[in-house]
Amino acid sequence: MIDIQYYAALFFNEETGKERYGLMQKEAETFCKNASVEECWAAAVECYNSELYYIQAFAVYIMGVISANKKQAYLFLKDTVSENPLWQVQEFLGMAFDQYCKGLGYEKSLKTIDEWLHSKNKNCRRAVTEGLRIWTNKPYFKDNPQEAIRILSEHKADESEYVRKSVGNALKDISKTYPELIKNELAQWKLETKEIKQVHKLASKFL
Repeated sequence: MIDIQYYAALFFNEETGKERYGLMQKEAETFCKNASVEECWAAAVECYNSELYYIQAFAVYIMGVISANKKQAYLFLKDTVSENPLWQVQEFLGMAFDQYCKGLGYEKSLKTIDEWLHSKNKNCRRAVTEGLRIWTNKPYFKDNPQEAIRILSEHKADESEYVRKSVGNALKDISKTYPELIKNELAQWKLETKEIKQVHKLASKFL
């Protein structure tokens, strides 16, 4: 059992009417350190069934932390959470995916990254592009920035504007540290569509 009322009061500031998203992440990580994987899974399922979106988001983060060691949690993120209509929950899906990659190892996660990026579900695709930001601050991609740029650039013409904006902003992030690599990549793009032009504009903002 998990005290949902306690976390609900903790995560929502009644005075400001705002959620404490940073605290939600910290509390999820603390909870996972002090509980078994099975206890975390049971608590996450219980929280996800809450009507409060910030408790659902909390649940998603817990699932992310255990997902590399609990296939059921990974599949729940991929198949169920990705269908959640709440944007707040989708933001936490990105964080959860990053936790999965962190737990498994980013290089070992390349196959899964590719699988999610080719999903028919735009929320899965964006969970990757947004969740791994800043890409080149992550292990493996920090040593292989061109791989991060290549993966992101392959999705510059994504059918979803939601995903394209994330791709453009992720490339923009990388340009702060690797401007020449981004310049070289963008120079190869054929700006034939408004979709690609949109991503190009975002990616080149700091160049």
